[in-house]
Amino acid sequence: MDIQERLTAFAMLGATWVMWLLIGLSVVMLGIVFERAYYYLASSDDFRKLREDVGPLLKRGDLRAVAARLERSRSFEAKVLSAGIDWSDRGAEAAAESMVSATQMAKLNMERNLAFLGTVGNNAPFVGLLGTVIGIIRSFHELNQSQGKLSDTLMSEVGEALVATAIGIVVAIPSVAFFNFFQRIIRARLAQADSLSHELLAYLRSDKGAPSAAE
Repeated sequence: MDIQERLTAFAMLGATWVMWLLIGLSVVMLGIVFERAYYYLASSDDFRKLREDVGPLLKRGDLRAVAARLERSRSFEAKVLSAGIDWSDRGAEAAAESMVSATQMAKLNMERNLAFLGTVGNNAPFVGLLGTVIGIIRSFHELNQSQGKLSDTLMSEVGEALVATAIGIVVAIPSVAFFNFFQRIIRARLAQADSLSHELLAYLRSDKGAPSAAE
């Protein structure tokens, strides 16, 4: 049996397994979407209020009050700034490195499982196309068996081929949409953390902050 015969025999198994694969991927995708949405909500805070509370305290140089305020926040932005305050007594550069490290860890935590969404979004249409190809092969085989006559089986094979492509597209669209949406949230959260980090560094590098850092 040559390669063409092997591929034909494989195609004759049908495209049903392809559609079940796509359905399985969609279930996993939805699970990740709900888990990530809950994770982002559980680790978020009113950033505007947080900044309004922290800003005046930083200007006064009251790092203890800043740390106390950050402890009441569950956000990544607060954790990043807390990491800088923990190292503020070692100087601005040490605080900056600590906040960079905390930011990278926050990014890794927020991006967890998003690669799966991106992969499904990019490849689900191709998986559906595989089902379509299999369905078309089976359609030609049925057409040959019926000696060119249309039959219910032939129409069923053609319909199955088209459904496979449709399912692939239906799975891909929300995967890509949620991937882009979550990436937008991550960029915004990291930008907010970066803005707070620069406010702390501005204080530590000022004449007022230098003595505190040296103590």
